[in-house]
Amino acid sequence: MKKTFTINENGNSIKCLMYYADIKAVSKAVICAHGFGGSKGSKAIERFSDYVLKKHKDVVMITYDAPAHGEDVKRKLLLGDCFEYIEIVTAYAKLRFKTDEVYVYATSFGGYQYLNYIYENGNPFRKLALRCPAVNMYDIISRRITDPDDIKALSRNKPVLVGFEHNVRVDNEFLEKLKATDVFDRDFKKFSDNIIIIHGTKDDVVNFDLSKKFADENNIKFVEVEEADHTFRNPKKMDVAIKEIVEFFGF
Repeated sequence: MKKTFTINENGNSIKCLMYYADIKAVSKAVICAHGFGGSKGSKAIERFSDYVLKKHKDVVMITYDAPAHGEDVKRKLLLGDCFEYIEIVTAYAKLRFKTDEVYVYATSFGGYQYLNYIYENGNPFRKLALRCPAVNMYDIISRRITDPDDIKALSRNKPVLVGFEHNVRVDNEFLEKLKATDVFDRDFKKFSDNIIIIHGTKDDVVNFDLSKKFADENNIKFVEVEEADHTFRNPKKMDVAIKEIVEFFGF
């Protein structure tokens, strides 16, 4: 079953989606974070939820629209808002289901957000599974901005639209914050036992070798999936990733 709901807190209105089998049996929560330009309606998250809930009735999946994504009301994407959403949704999951067993499944830009969040705030999660995390997020976004008019607008801190499947409004403040919070400049070794990275060898968005280097340097478990692209479009490749995540979570 699934249910949409909104968390209204600190002036935010976070649009959420919950997947569950038996709401009264829930003792574990998985927060699922979509990628850049995505939304809570992610088919990858839905597939992951369906797989887990067939066998584990005590789990609830909670996903949400990141700031300036999906149905979110914010018009401009700011990293500070992303981190605030993480904090609010995590607190909601713990309070609503009276549990400290909160896990994370995050993709691409979602992975970037959660890595930086735990670095700056400590790790409140049991385990984090990151599929194709955007460890070079600044480079990924800046490469998309090639139009001279957009470059000129950014120089005046005017917002421009950047995206993959869907466009998101960003400005120079956002880009400078990305550059200042480069994942590669941060040491995640103290979190390594609780993180797994799963990456496709045919990823054309986040460089596979770069992701593996990040994992190796931080002693993070790294699983490569042969021939999988950034979005794991092939259902068989996605199922490989899902099985690795469920095993890592220990469900």
